[in-house]
Amino acid sequence: MDWNASTLWWLTAGALVLAELVTGTFYLLMLALGAAAAALAAAAGGGFTAQLLAAALVGGGAVVGWHRRRGASSNGTETASNRNVNLDVGERVQVAAWGADGRTQVQYRGSNWAAVFRGIGAPAPGEYLIIAVESNHLVLAPHAG
Repeated sequence: MDWNASTLWWLTAGALVLAELVTGTFYLLMLALGAAAAALAAAAGGGFTAQLLAAALVGGGAVVGWHRRRGASSNGTETASNRNVNLDVGERVQVAAWGADGRTQVQYRGSNWAAVFRGIGAPAPGEYLIIAVESNHLVLAPHAG
């Protein structure tokens, strides 16, 4: 059986998609796009250099584009302070006293939570809003009314 270059590129794309399904690495789908571009270049009659160039430009470009998009949108604070993801954001807590380092313990939802101050100036006792949940502590800001 004699397989042409286009068929080999399509098989490579399929293998990359299969590997992505097994590992869950989304970047393999981007590389599969590159292999598909190389298959189209081969079907159009392009030489091996054109096929490799198509695979590199499309696959590599997709990987770089996805990495930048993912890096720009997932800086960690987006979900930590997003009320649609974390229902604690926007809730009020009472702070009895602050430590010199801007940390305190607050009673929230029936248990003690570590909390940190994020705002301008020195924190004072009173009512605060939860603006984020980072790791295992609440991030608090002054309640403005």
